[in-house]
Amino acid sequence: MDRARTYLKRIFTPVTILLVPHSRTRSVSIRMPVVAIAASVCLFLIGSAFVVAVSVQAVEYNRMKARLDYLSAQFIEVQGTISSLKQAEKDFRKLFSLKSKSAVLESADFSDSGSLDMEELREQIESAMQSVAEIRKYVAEQKNVYLATPVGWPVIGTLTSHYGYRNHPVNGNNKLHTGTDISVPPGTEVKTTANGIVSFAGWTEKSGIVVVVEHGHGFSTAYAHNRKALVRLGQRVTRGEAIAMSGSTGISTGPHVHYEVWKNGRPADPAGFLARR
Repeated sequence: MDRARTYLKRIFTPVTILLVPHSRTRSVSIRMPVVAIAASVCLFLIGSAFVVAVSVQAVEYNRMKARLDYLSAQFIEVQGTISSLKQAEKDFRKLFSLKSKSAVLESADFSDSGSLDMEELREQIESAMQSVAEIRKYVAEQKNVYLATPVGWPVIGTLTSHYGYRNHPVNGNNKLHTGTDISVPPGTEVKTTANGIVSFAGWTEKSGIVVVVEHGHGFSTAYAHNRKALVRLGQRVTRGEAIAMSGSTGISTGPHVHYEVWKNGRPADPAGFLARR
């Protein structure tokens, strides 16, 4: 019992702390028991530890927030790219009538750790977008070739003379007939069989009123013995557009359309192009 009293007396024994300023002001003394000083030191250490812990958590929070902002920005960018891929897929499905192909998106690497390798995913998507761009370019080129290729008949009528060597109906000479003759009533609309630009629209001595259209990709077509041209030099025309009215001008035995197809500067048999739709 005496020991306890002695111990309590010691810890509650006051200690004087003297504060001496470096000026002429009076010094200050503070009397505090030992237990209060010890408690103050403990509280200071606990408070310092708490402040350090909070500071560390704040630094970690800011780091995680910056990482989250970066991932959010990357996710938004990837979302936009994936939307573009889906739109491109829809376009190609319409073009080729194929079932959906989602191998590009399925090939993204989602590891078991639950995290995304954003750089690898971006590389895969950029590669896919490059492939999509190449396919779009190819389809555009093939569309241009298709639009420049003569398709179908310039008029609906009766085929009276084929491409090839024949005896001329007027002078009787045997020579190459470089086109196809289609008999139609005079005044029938003559329509171009492919997109292009009119390179000639006027009178020639033997073929009468002729319209020539340059289509590109080596193709050009000619429509002869017309009564009237409906287009002018340099005019752009599209497939199915009326370019002349049929007639029997020039050296002709009756109203018809003399139709020629040229490929790379040489006459081609129009029969294969007439059969196309």
